[in-house]
Amino acid sequence: MSSNDQTVLGSVAGLWRYPVKSMLGEELDVVEITGQGLAGDRAYALVDGSDGRVATAKNPRKWPRLFDCEAAFVSDPIAGARNPLVRITLPDGTIVTSDASDRNTILSQALDREVTLEAAGSGREPGATSTSEAYWPDMEGLAHPDSVTEFELPEGTFFDAGVVNLLTTSTLERLRDIYPQGRFESPRFRPNLVVQTIGGMDGFVEDGWAGQTLAVGDEVRLSITRSCSRCVMTTLPQGDLPRDLDILRTIVKSNNAHVGVYASVVRVGTVRRGDCVRVV
Repeated sequence: MSSNDQTVLGSVAGLWRYPVKSMLGEELDVVEITGQGLAGDRAYALVDGSDGRVATAKNPRKWPRLFDCEAAFVSDPIAGARNPLVRITLPDGTIVTSDASDRNTILSQALDREVTLEAAGSGREPGATSTSEAYWPDMEGLAHPDSVTEFELPEGTFFDAGVVNLLTTSTLERLRDIYPQGRFESPRFRPNLVVQTIGGMDGFVEDGWAGQTLAVGDEVRLSITRSCSRCVMTTLPQGDLPRDLDILRTIVKSNNAHVGVYASVVRVGTVRRGDCVRVV
């Protein structure tokens, strides 16, 4: 896979993009990586009409049905171009597109709250930040048990933190070993890239990548910035995955609530499933 096998970490086993924040996303075979992450990732979000906060499944008591909604682009986003229309499938099967004149009414009725669908960076003063909120369950090891906290999103985006999130199969396998009854599958953690690690790697290997630059395929370079702290979202039902608070309990006890890492983009380009991932 590389002229220097010692640098090889693995290969891209999964690619995911989430056109609307906190809705189910799209699994891809190929994607353009821009300076703001995967083209089209978190391009849209719902904004609460009552308080102006960005809707997120991090607060499931307020937004219990976001994970019942699916979002997909009608055509592939192109780096540097305006994002294409997004198609949202609601829990009852209703489909609404981002250009529909009644989209906000339909979305509000489906979620039982007045919301507007907004594009990242639109309608806000330069330098202004969006805010969102998270509910922390009553669980030992969490900093804010049984409470809701508010946090700011990076300027002009709907990301919680870094623009690219990576997760390894080594981490998923380690968590399954600790709690075999739990379904530790990548959709619970909403990664952008799932890295199939090479043989001999075990445990939470990506935690050791902080400060390193990874080559993904022939073009893309990612700088690993820090580990990703996890929250109640990992426990929520989605698709055929059941609600399971022990998922988060296991993460808290085994790795201080961290799963996966964030990265910034050093060099843009195309990533494909199967691409080699290596340290450079």
